[in-house]
Amino acid sequence: MQAPIELSMIYASADQWRDAASKRVLFFGMSGLGKTRLAAMLRDTGHWFHYSVDYRIGTRYMGEAIADNAKRLAMQVPLLRELLLSDSIYIGSNITFENLAPLSSYLGKPGNAAAGGLPLTEYLKRQDQHREAEVAALLDTGHFIDRAADLYGYPHFVCDSGGSICEVVDPARADDPVLRHLSERVLLVHIAGSEAHTETLIQRFDRAPKPMYYQPAFLATACADYLAEHGRREEDVDPDAFIRWTYARALAHRAPLYAAMARWGVTVEAADVARVGSEAEAVELVADALAARTQEG
Repeated sequence: MQAPIELSMIYASADQWRDAASKRVLFFGMSGLGKTRLAAMLRDTGHWFHYSVDYRIGTRYMGEAIADNAKRLAMQVPLLRELLLSDSIYIGSNITFENLAPLSSYLGKPGNAAAGGLPLTEYLKRQDQHREAEVAALLDTGHFIDRAADLYGYPHFVCDSGGSICEVVDPARADDPVLRHLSERVLLVHIAGSEAHTETLIQRFDRAPKPMYYQPAFLATACADYLAEHGRREEDVDPDAFIRWTYARALAHRAPLYAAMARWGVTVEAADVARVGSEAEAVELVADALAARTQEG
């Protein structure tokens, strides 16, 4: 077992967390384990500002690219082209905390264009855009903590991170700029799933495969292995088949990254998160994790 990163958390004990007039927390882990549900439940109490990293990515940092892509497709239809050029219609993204489809659809899938796939060069460009946007959105956390308190008067702050947070940080580096920024401002809480959770996520993804961000080295290996295993050319790849094939590998790739990130904070179990039904229960769940961390130390 790796030794904890030598960093002090913003709450040194369970009691300090419970008694804090301003509670600030960031939940991270695999998509589908309850981060957004937990953040939305806290937001709905009226006491917590909910900062969604994916929403920030899809509006502030990639909103223009998402809208331009929709306009580019519309320009291929003569009637829509005429209406766009005469400013008769407006095309935009209606992204929300609960509906991130505009962002995922823009990110896309590589493969056969006739099946909705993107050329690999375009796909990789959008992957790079997402990485830069995610880092920027995570580094905006401090700004939104201040904004939530100064502008709106919220006492508490919850950051709902994206599933790919582990792909854009290096938890082995004590000077990682993103993790440094976050750990100095929020308590990092890892939501850990079981093997059963992983299998459920794989089955859910298989029914409705969605685009996602991959670490460049992982993606390069996945692409090469898929083409070799299936005897395909890049332009002949079935987009959904590729991301289904890649998903379980991506989860296995991310698991140790999440575990390494957890050394910057505390860990709660997804099964326990699923049972949380109130703000008080959420606070106690984190308090218990802090108590367990203190005992381990």
